[in-house]
Amino acid sequence: MNRPLLFLDVDGPLNPYAAQPERRPDGYTTLRVPRGDETLTGLGGLSGRRRSLRVWLNPEHGPALLRLDYDLCWATTWMGEANRWIAPVLGLPELPFVDFGDALLQERPDGVHWKTGLLIDYADGRPFAWVDDEQSGLDDAYITAHHAAPALLHHVNPRIGLREGDFQVLARAREAALA
Repeated sequence: MNRPLLFLDVDGPLNPYAAQPERRPDGYTTLRVPRGDETLTGLGGLSGRRRSLRVWLNPEHGPALLRLDYDLCWATTWMGEANRWIAPVLGLPELPFVDFGDALLQERPDGVHWKTGLLIDYADGRPFAWVDDEQSGLDDAYITAHHAAPALLHHVNPRIGLREGDFQVLARAREAALA
């Protein structure tokens, strides 16, 4: 049996962007990503600005994610650029990513998050957990209705990012997915 997928968003869970801007959280390092980099146009159209993007990352998150025994996959607007900028800081190998294509940041009329349907398609019947700061009850209901395998939508507060309790929830979900 295939291991379950763990879809990872960057901004919010791994980068607590909503934390107090003058106070980097303990254990985090600061990464400055140039916004003029043409490869970063998927990040909400940020490439037109000159000031670098401040990203806070905790290098302990990479080993903790690998210990969870999921197949990790980026589910972020960073898409493949997460392998260039985020993975090295976290000590993660190059990971597959969901290519959101034309659906990137396109709101749906039903209120379901724009990522949700694409994650179901990518999972292709496999169990998965999705770590993000933007899911809602609408996404949970949509996944329940359209995905037969177990799925966990795990919301992370973008002010604090992933914490030990989050890793415990994901580990328990991993065990349950294979029971």
